[in-house]
Amino acid sequence: MDINLLVVSVGNSRIALGVFEAGELRHSVRIGNDDRDQWSKEIVKAWRMLPESGKPMVAGASVNPEIDDELEGMILKLTNHTVQWVGDEIPFPIKVLTETPSMTGADRILNVAAAYEQMQKSCVVVDAGTAITIDVCNDAGEFLGGSIAPGVNVLLEALHDKTAKLPRLTFERPSESIGRDTKQAILNGVYHGARGMVKEVIENYATELGHWPDLICTGGDARLLFEGWELVHAISPDLTLYGIALAYTKAIVEEE
Repeated sequence: MDINLLVVSVGNSRIALGVFEAGELRHSVRIGNDDRDQWSKEIVKAWRMLPESGKPMVAGASVNPEIDDELEGMILKLTNHTVQWVGDEIPFPIKVLTETPSMTGADRILNVAAAYEQMQKSCVVVDAGTAITIDVCNDAGEFLGGSIAPGVNVLLEALHDKTAKLPRLTFERPSESIGRDTKQAILNGVYHGARGMVKEVIENYATELGHWPDLICTGGDARLLFEGWELVHAISPDLTLYGIALAYTKAIVEEE
């Protein structure tokens, strides 16, 4: 379906906006949650990209309810449209088999839904942001659940805050396999620790599924952590935006 849609994904640290014109993602941008002035600028810019004749709408998903009302009010003021939220007005596009689906992060479900839409088989999605989530679906496209771990910057902050001498660092790939100073030692531990954790978790999923699932990576730290890794099938920075658009499109089709 050729939808014209402004998509908003509200995360713990950033808001992502996406513009889908005739069903294709034409534009995406990330804004810090505290950068209120930039919110309005980017919303106006994104909305103007959509053709008025295409009856554009707004859909969103959030894992940060503290800012939802403020953002929704701004979007209504600037576009004259309310946000249709996935999980409320819009149902999830896949079946969720967790014990309490309403407590499962919408972004986690939508990431897997978007990945399955492309793969059409069991797959794992790693979202490397404030937290690192590792979620899995089966061959029927049912969301089974997953794992949640601290993101790399959370780990770096914890090392600085909870020790007397370790410095505060910005995450980057370590430049040597053996850390010969404190900075490289910390980066090695966090980088390889994150990758090792992901590999161990996927091995456990593979045991449950009976085969090794393809791995799709997304999130702000995905490229630094996983680009070039032989375990990775693809890196898709805008996976959550595609998931929201998928949910909206399926809901419209079912209404018709």
